[in-house]
Amino acid sequence: MTHMDKFKARLDEIQRLADAIDRHKTNLMEAAAYDAGFPVKITSIEVDLSVDYLRTMDKEIPWVENGRLYGTVATIFPYDAPTVVLARLGGAALLTGNTLRFSLSSQTPRSASLFAEICKPFQSIQPVVGMDNREFGRRCVADKEIRLFFISGASSVGEVYRKQHKSFDKLFFAGPGGMPAAIVFEDADATAAARFIARRAFINGGQYCTTLKKAYIHRRLYEEVRKDILDRVQRLKVGDALDPKTDIGPIRVERTRNILQNSLEKCRPARLVTGSITGETVFPLVLETESTDIPDLELFGPFLLLKPFDDPDEAAMELVKTRYGFLLSFFGSPSEKIKALFYSHFGMVHDNSDFTFTPLRLPFGGKKASGWILERKGNHWTERDGAFIYTKELAT
Repeated sequence: MTHMDKFKARLDEIQRLADAIDRHKTNLMEAAAYDAGFPVKITSIEVDLSVDYLRTMDKEIPWVENGRLYGTVATIFPYDAPTVVLARLGGAALLTGNTLRFSLSSQTPRSASLFAEICKPFQSIQPVVGMDNREFGRRCVADKEIRLFFISGASSVGEVYRKQHKSFDKLFFAGPGGMPAAIVFEDADATAAARFIARRAFINGGQYCTTLKKAYIHRRLYEEVRKDILDRVQRLKVGDALDPKTDIGPIRVERTRNILQNSLEKCRPARLVTGSITGETVFPLVLETESTDIPDLELFGPFLLLKPFDDPDEAAMELVKTRYGFLLSFFGSPSEKIKALFYSHFGMVHDNSDFTFTPLRLPFGGKKASGWILERKGNHWTERDGAFIYTKELAT
């Protein structure tokens, strides 16, 4: 088989995976709604993005055509956006010739069953269904075939696997996002900033690690941006996840609801402007504060804290003090000094962006407590942080 024949065969397999996901679109939407309360409106778009991504994997051949495969790659999927993870990591594994073995979150049993069916025809994509994720992780550590392992979750989860890093050739930890921030500078387009912040704070009920949790807004624009955000939030439909008009479904994961409730307590004296929690129904929580003492939380769900600022340098310094260097979005024209500060502290920095769903070919990952990669280099280990692209990392 020639070099190009090899990639043609791999691209054919990737097309088959895209077809399989597409055929199960309705079932995937319903499973996500019943498992976690994700609105069918959102999961539908996730599936479309995943299928389109897989159908265009030929764009990534130049990244890996001279690389060597690892063999078996393993991961535990998060409960949010599992189809997107399958597309990004499954597509990368197929393109590079690796085998992917994965377990799914205990919060998504219906989705797990569907994934088993979708992946059945693919020898090199191996879902493990019904196994406790701790046991799956222990088996990955013990299995000498698994050379590369992706893990996400709370900081404590990352530290558990850090102690076992020598069992692999490369170990990834992605997460937690902490409280991803947006900052709106004085010369920003107020409408564009408010539109992006409202979208990216509450999409999927704020249940993506990349959703915004706080926004610093220059005082000159504060009232205008604040009003626009609140107007957009009031138009969000909260309700039945199976209703195609619903923006935010029930927050079915109890841990997420508990985190939200605790965050309201921890963020005092911030004022709750709108939103409430009643059982599984969570109306978007918007708070505001003047305090510099904002807690550094590992937060998930529909939550947004607004804060005005006067001095851009002080605001920037306050933002980079977080131990979670995951993601930051800015609007307007910060100084080169501030830009450099942002890029040095955060794995993902979005510059005046205007998307609803994060493009799947953007790098993913954070710095500091939000992400690291440990990699074997001969007899030594190196540690690095920052955002990565799955396909590039699966070829040595």
